[in-house]
Amino acid sequence: MQTSRHDIPSVYLQRQVRLEAWWEGPAPSILLLVNDGQELEALLPPDLPASVLIVGIYASEQRRAEYGTAGVLDYLGQGALAENYTRFILREMLPYLQQQYPDTEIRQRAFAGFSLGGLSALDIVWRYPDLFQLAGVFSGSLWWRSKPLGGDYQDDKDRIMHQLVRQGTYHTGQQFFFECGTDDETADRNQNGIIDSIDDTLDLIKELVLKGYRRNEEVFYVEVKNGRHDVSTWKIAMDLFLGLPFFHRD
Repeated sequence: MQTSRHDIPSVYLQRQVRLEAWWEGPAPSILLLVNDGQELEALLPPDLPASVLIVGIYASEQRRAEYGTAGVLDYLGQGALAENYTRFILREMLPYLQQQYPDTEIRQRAFAGFSLGGLSALDIVWRYPDLFQLAGVFSGSLWWRSKPLGGDYQDDKDRIMHQLVRQGTYHTGQQFFFECGTDDETADRNQNGIIDSIDDTLDLIKELVLKGYRRNEEVFYVEVKNGRHDVSTWKIAMDLFLGLPFFHRD
């Protein structure tokens, strides 16, 4: 396995962004971006698919501002820099990677992340189907909401990512991978015996299916028994994610 490290000065984020890249074969054709790249080394298997260049994007202390849904803040005002983060990805990082790895002929792109980083990855993939064909969402923060719990909060109206999917359209060639651990959290806001992270994920999958995406062909869901909101659980999920046919095409 080969690896390299880069630091990009970003105009949009007003900081240096560290990237770490891993690849196995001589000419990868698939690019996988991963949020919270500082965690990535512990998650990767010893042998990567030969077709994939994996790039981890390190988070900063402004993680809760940079990750989120672009242009749509949560009820606490989090995600204020998510639109700038998206611009960094599209206008600064992707051109930089093309310059740094000129021998690659990238034909497909995927974006993955953990927790709030998973929400960010999903938001970018959903908004740019011409650039990204697969989203990987590990314990995603799909609770991201426009109103606080209580009062007139409603799941059907106030979960932001669910609304974005509902307002969008089906895109041929897009796929989605979701993972939840049964011990991801203990919160159960509707008292139905299912933790919120699983409820939120399954509800988002329903929205995708309503758009026309097919389960087990375009939408994949893994539930890790006794899995937690941690690296050891995400490592299990990462092995399954990298085993998708998407990463093993000629």
